[in-house]
Amino acid sequence: MPPEGRGKQERLNRVIRERFLLEATTVGIGSLDELNDRFTAWVERYLNVRVHTETGESPLARYSKREARPADPELLRSAFLWSAHRRVSRTAGVSFEGNEYEVDAALVGRTVELRYRPEDLFAIEVWWQGRGVGWCTPRRIARHVHRSAPPPPPEPAPAPATGIDYLGQVLADHEATVSGPIAYRDLRGAEGEPF
Repeated sequence: MPPEGRGKQERLNRVIRERFLLEATTVGIGSLDELNDRFTAWVERYLNVRVHTETGESPLARYSKREARPADPELLRSAFLWSAHRRVSRTAGVSFEGNEYEVDAALVGRTVELRYRPEDLFAIEVWWQGRGVGWCTPRRIARHVHRSAPPPPPEPAPAPATGIDYLGQVLADHEATVSGPIAYRDLRGAEGEPF
Protein backbone atom coordinates (compact mmCIF):
# COMPACT_ATOMS: atom_id res chain seq x y z
CA MET A 1 0.00 0.00 0.00
CA PRO A 2 1.44 3.42 -0.87
CA PRO A 3 2.35 5.68 2.06
CA GLU A 4 -0.55 8.06 1.43
CA GLY A 5 -2.97 5.12 1.65
CA ARG A 6 -1.54 4.10 5.00
CA GLY A 7 -1.97 7.66 6.27
CA LYS A 8 -5.62 7.68 5.26
CA GLN A 9 -6.21 4.37 7.03
CA GLU A 10 -4.39 5.56 10.15
CA ARG A 11 -6.49 8.75 10.14
CA LEU A 12 -9.73 6.72 9.86
CA ASN A 13 -8.65 4.46 12.73
CA ARG A 14 -7.83 7.53 14.83
CA VAL A 15 -11.24 9.11 14.13
CA ILE A 16 -12.99 5.86 15.08
CA ARG A 17 -10.91 5.58 18.28
CA GLU A 18 -11.30 9.22 19.31
CA ARG A 19 -14.91 9.78 18.35
CA PHE A 20 -16.76 6.45 18.37
CA LEU A 21 -14.89 4.17 20.76
CA LEU A 22 -14.49 6.91 23.33
CA GLU A 23 -18.27 7.43 23.38
CA ALA A 24 -18.96 3.68 23.30
CA THR A 25 -16.74 2.95 26.30
CA THR A 26 -18.16 5.91 28.22
CA VAL A 27 -21.77 4.76 27.72
CA GLY A 28 -21.05 1.05 27.96
CA ILE A 29 -22.32 -1.26 25.26
CA GLY A 30 -24.17 -4.37 26.43
CA SER A 31 -23.85 -6.62 23.39
CA LEU A 32 -22.21 -7.03 20.02
CA ASP A 33 -25.55 -6.39 18.30
CA GLU A 34 -25.92 -3.09 20.16
CA LEU A 35 -22.34 -2.14 19.24
CA ASN A 36 -22.99 -2.94 15.56
CA ASP A 37 -26.26 -0.95 15.55
CA ARG A 38 -24.62 2.10 17.12
CA PHE A 39 -21.56 1.90 14.88
CA THR A 40 -23.69 1.62 11.73
CA ALA A 41 -25.79 4.60 12.81
CA TRP A 42 -22.67 6.63 13.66
CA VAL A 43 -21.05 5.85 10.31
CA GLU A 44 -24.17 6.70 8.29
CA ARG A 45 -25.22 9.78 10.29
CA TYR A 46 -21.83 11.26 11.12
CA LEU A 47 -18.73 9.76 9.51
CA ASN A 48 -19.89 9.40 5.89
CA VAL A 49 -21.64 12.78 5.66
CA ARG A 50 -18.90 15.04 7.07
CA VAL A 51 -17.41 17.28 4.38
CA HIS A 52 -13.70 16.63 3.93
CA THR A 53 -11.65 19.83 4.03
CA GLU A 54 -9.33 18.84 1.16
CA THR A 55 -11.86 17.41 -1.32
CA GLY A 56 -14.82 19.59 -0.34
CA GLU A 57 -17.06 16.51 -0.49
CA SER A 58 -18.33 14.00 2.00
CA PRO A 59 -17.14 10.39 1.58
CA LEU A 60 -20.72 9.38 0.76
CA ALA A 61 -20.98 11.92 -2.07
CA ARG A 62 -17.47 11.24 -3.36
CA TYR A 63 -17.71 7.45 -3.53
CA SER A 64 -21.33 7.17 -4.63
CA LYS A 65 -20.15 8.50 -8.01
CA ARG A 66 -17.87 5.50 -8.50
CA GLU A 67 -18.88 2.04 -9.55
CA ALA A 68 -18.00 -0.41 -6.81
CA ARG A 69 -15.77 -3.27 -7.82
CA PRO A 70 -14.80 -6.12 -5.58
CA ALA A 71 -11.19 -6.32 -4.46
CA ASP A 72 -9.14 -9.27 -5.60
CA PRO A 73 -8.60 -11.22 -2.34
CA GLU A 74 -5.11 -12.38 -3.33
CA LEU A 75 -4.02 -8.89 -4.33
CA LEU A 76 -5.42 -7.51 -1.09
CA ARG A 77 -3.61 -10.17 0.98
CA SER A 78 -0.29 -9.62 -0.78
CA ALA A 79 -0.53 -5.83 -0.50
CA PHE A 80 0.07 -6.02 3.25
CA LEU A 81 3.05 -8.39 3.19
CA TRP A 82 6.49 -7.19 4.19
CA SER A 83 9.56 -8.36 2.29
CA ALA A 84 13.28 -8.95 2.77
CA HIS A 85 16.03 -10.31 0.54
CA ARG A 86 18.30 -13.16 1.64
CA ARG A 87 20.95 -15.31 -0.05
CA VAL A 88 20.26 -19.06 0.02
CA SER A 89 23.11 -21.04 1.63
CA ARG A 90 24.77 -24.18 0.22
CA THR A 91 22.47 -26.26 2.43
CA ALA A 92 19.35 -24.60 0.94
CA GLY A 93 18.88 -22.61 4.12
CA VAL A 94 17.90 -19.02 4.81
CA SER A 95 18.41 -17.10 8.07
CA PHE A 96 15.86 -14.43 8.92
CA GLU A 97 15.16 -12.62 12.20
CA GLY A 98 17.09 -15.23 14.21
CA ASN A 99 15.10 -18.08 12.61
CA GLU A 100 16.37 -20.77 10.25
CA TYR A 101 14.34 -21.87 7.22
CA GLU A 102 14.77 -24.35 4.39
CA VAL A 103 13.91 -23.50 0.78
CA ASP A 104 13.99 -25.33 -2.56
CA ALA A 105 17.49 -26.68 -3.30
CA ALA A 106 17.31 -25.22 -6.82
CA LEU A 107 17.72 -21.76 -5.24
CA VAL A 108 21.14 -22.47 -3.65
CA GLY A 109 23.44 -19.48 -4.12
CA ARG A 110 20.65 -17.19 -5.34
CA THR A 111 19.22 -14.14 -3.62
CA VAL A 112 15.51 -14.61 -2.97
CA GLU A 113 12.77 -12.32 -1.72
CA LEU A 114 10.96 -13.40 1.44
CA ARG A 115 7.39 -12.10 1.75
CA TYR A 116 5.73 -12.39 5.12
CA ARG A 117 3.30 -10.95 7.65
CA PRO A 118 5.32 -9.31 10.44
CA GLU A 119 3.17 -10.89 13.15
CA ASP A 120 3.65 -14.44 11.77
CA LEU A 121 7.23 -15.46 10.94
CA PHE A 122 6.21 -19.09 10.63
CA ALA A 123 4.64 -18.73 7.15
CA ILE A 124 7.03 -17.05 4.69
CA GLU A 125 6.65 -17.05 0.91
CA VAL A 126 9.74 -17.35 -1.30
CA TRP A 127 9.93 -15.27 -4.50
CA TRP A 128 12.63 -15.31 -7.14
CA GLN A 129 12.76 -13.13 -10.25
CA GLY A 130 9.30 -11.70 -9.58
CA ARG A 131 7.36 -14.95 -9.16
CA GLY A 132 6.46 -17.14 -6.23
CA VAL A 133 8.50 -20.35 -5.99
CA GLY A 134 7.18 -21.84 -2.76
CA TRP A 135 7.26 -21.46 1.00
CA CYS A 136 10.01 -21.54 3.59
CA THR A 137 10.03 -24.65 5.76
CA PRO A 138 10.94 -23.72 9.33
CA ARG A 139 13.99 -25.50 10.76
CA ARG A 140 14.34 -23.49 13.96
CA ILE A 141 11.98 -20.72 15.11
CA ALA A 142 13.32 -18.41 17.82
CA ARG A 143 11.19 -15.36 17.03
CA HIS A 144 7.52 -15.54 16.01
CA VAL A 145 6.96 -11.81 15.45
CA HIS A 146 9.19 -9.39 13.53
CA ARG A 147 10.98 -7.00 15.88
CA SER A 148 9.74 -3.99 13.84
CA ALA A 149 6.10 -5.05 13.91
CA PRO A 150 4.05 -2.28 15.47
CA PRO A 151 2.73 -3.02 18.94
CA PRO A 152 -1.02 -3.09 19.46
CA PRO A 153 -2.44 0.41 20.00
CA PRO A 154 -2.75 1.53 23.61
CA GLU A 155 -6.16 1.62 25.20
CA PRO A 156 -7.64 5.13 25.13
CA ALA A 157 -7.91 6.84 28.48
CA PRO A 158 -11.50 6.83 29.71
CA ALA A 159 -13.22 10.18 29.34
CA PRO A 160 -15.11 11.64 32.24
CA ALA A 161 -18.76 10.64 32.13
CA THR A 162 -21.10 13.43 31.05
CA GLY A 163 -24.35 11.56 31.52
CA ILE A 164 -25.21 12.11 27.85
CA ASP A 165 -25.66 9.05 25.65
CA TYR A 166 -24.36 10.57 22.41
CA LEU A 167 -24.32 7.28 20.49
CA GLY A 168 -27.82 6.46 21.70
CA GLN A 169 -28.98 9.82 20.33
CA VAL A 170 -27.22 9.16 17.01
CA LEU A 171 -28.91 5.74 16.82
CA ALA A 172 -32.35 7.20 17.61
CA ASP A 173 -31.85 9.95 15.02
CA HIS A 174 -30.72 7.38 12.45
CA GLU A 175 -33.70 5.11 13.09
CA ALA A 176 -36.09 8.07 12.86
CA THR A 177 -34.62 9.06 9.48
CA VAL A 178 -34.84 5.65 7.81
CA SER A 179 -38.26 4.13 7.22
CA GLY A 180 -38.74 2.88 10.76
CA PRO A 181 -36.22 1.02 12.88
CA ILE A 182 -34.50 -1.75 10.93
CA ALA A 183 -32.30 -4.32 12.60
CA TYR A 184 -30.53 -6.22 9.86
CA ARG A 185 -29.66 -9.00 12.29
CA ASP A 186 -33.40 -9.78 12.59
CA LEU A 187 -33.92 -10.22 8.83
CA ARG A 188 -34.30 -13.78 7.63
CA GLY A 189 -33.46 -15.44 4.33
CA ALA A 190 -35.64 -17.75 2.27
CA GLU A 191 -34.85 -20.70 4.55
CA GLY A 192 -35.68 -18.67 7.67
CA GLU A 193 -32.02 -18.33 8.69
CA PRO A 194 -30.36 -14.98 9.44
CA PHE A 195 -28.29 -13.47 6.65
